[in-house]
Amino acid sequence: MRPWSPIPIVDNGEPLEALPAWLQRIEPHPYQALGAPYGSSGCPFRLRRGVIERLARAVAALNREAPGWRLAIFDAWRPIPVQRFMVSYAIGEECRVRGFDPGAGGPALRDVEEAVGRFWAPPSEDPAMPPPHSTGAAVDLTLVDASGTLLSMGGAIDAIGAVSEPDHHAAAAQHDPHGERARWHGRRLLLRRVMAAAGFVQHPNEWWHFSHGDQLWAWRSGSPTAMYGRSDVS
Repeated sequence: MRPWSPIPIVDNGEPLEALPAWLQRIEPHPYQALGAPYGSSGCPFRLRRGVIERLARAVAALNREAPGWRLAIFDAWRPIPVQRFMVSYAIGEECRVRGFDPGAGGPALRDVEEAVGRFWAPPSEDPAMPPPHSTGAAVDLTLVDASGTLLSMGGAIDAIGAVSEPDHHAAAAQHDPHGERARWHGRRLLLRRVMAAAGFVQHPNEWWHFSHGDQLWAWRSGSPTAMYGRSDVS
């Protein structure tokens, strides 16, 4: 259970909508490319209407600080079957990285499951505890410069480990303000700043994950309720 899981949800009924053309997408969609089960009509590039409106504010804030830069969407709505598929995939990949067979079980597998669990929400079927992306309130994204180049953020989206924590490069940036890690840290701070200006909150373990209106948002913002629950629209 996450610390935000007990927060009640009062869904406001906003629909999922396709992301507008002014939001750049990272394509092919990374999870669809792996074979994640979205179904024939399950487009992942959708969010709640109010979340899309706030992304427009974030883009405006970004352009005030870095003219011509854009947000690039890595992932948005994620139904429960996809969450289940990706949790299993992430566990398998982390086992491969660590050099053992996940079928062997034991303490090594439990360590992997714990590490993956810091980043991947359980694929809960309980409507009171939906994974953030299943609500259409959460988005994974990064920065693109004026030339259309994806900018390095000092760690890949979905990386398992400390490198994914938002302030991972902060100490190095302070030690060497003109070094590469300082640039990475500055970009992470910029992304967090423009998203916060639009009313989003950041996942405590993931530099790329932001949400508005879900239980995580309520927990971080002090709201007594969340406004978006699980959306099963496909």
